[in-house]
Amino acid sequence: MKIEKYKMETSKGKLQYNISGNGKPKIVLINGGSGPIEGWMKIITEISEFSSVFSYNRFGITGSDKPKEAQDGMTIVRTLREALTIVEFEPPFLLVGHSLGGLYANLYARLYPNEVEGVVFLESSHPKDLSLNEYQGKTIKAINKVFTMFDSLSSHKQFNEVNFVKETVNQIHQIDSFPEIPVYVITGGKENRMMPEEVRKKRLDNQLELLLLSRNSKHIVAEKSGHFPQLSEPDVVIDSIKNCIKQITNTTDI
Repeated sequence: MKIEKYKMETSKGKLQYNISGNGKPKIVLINGGSGPIEGWMKIITEISEFSSVFSYNRFGITGSDKPKEAQDGMTIVRTLREALTIVEFEPPFLLVGHSLGGLYANLYARLYPNEVEGVVFLESSHPKDLSLNEYQGKTIKAINKVFTMFDSLSSHKQFNEVNFVKETVNQIHQIDSFPEIPVYVITGGKENRMMPEEVRKKRLDNQLELLLLSRNSKHIVAEKSGHFPQLSEPDVVIDSIKNCIKQITNTTDI
């Protein structure tokens, strides 16, 4: 499926985006690190049948402009909020954050709690995941170091969001409160052979800790998936979004 992309002019440069569907709550899809809109191609048509859906490419991704400043969480969330305002995609939102996008969903909900009615954390990064690198083998650490070095040599890649994850995590920690809203946590159940067992266990613990953000939370394991359930088990993701919307509707009806 081809996703039609449009461009908007923000105060920081041009961003590619797509809006499809009609309905509430409005869904905002937040890509993983360096991930394009196309990562949602297997779910976007179906969820657009019952809700309005906004997806976009952050700065530095495919047709969006290259970033001109550090892409830490606060900068990314404010740019996203500006983009939503420009295209008149109004809250309240259901945020769906994949991988690194989960950190931005987490931060957005803390910064603007009145604008968010629910969050689906999809194979999401947790602030504590930063410490997992300590348990990686020497080979993986060496590879990561080389990639970081190459990024710093490029004028725009020095601003890449992956270089500012620590700052993003610190920004999350600075805001204690998370709104009491439905939270769904989708975790891939397929074993990653590149991931040491100790890392896998600690990461799962971190996934379960995301459930503590709200008293109204649910954990879903996508048994046949690794890090991209939206591609390998799209129905699991679609059903989770539907169920989250049902909970939002039930909560607002009370």
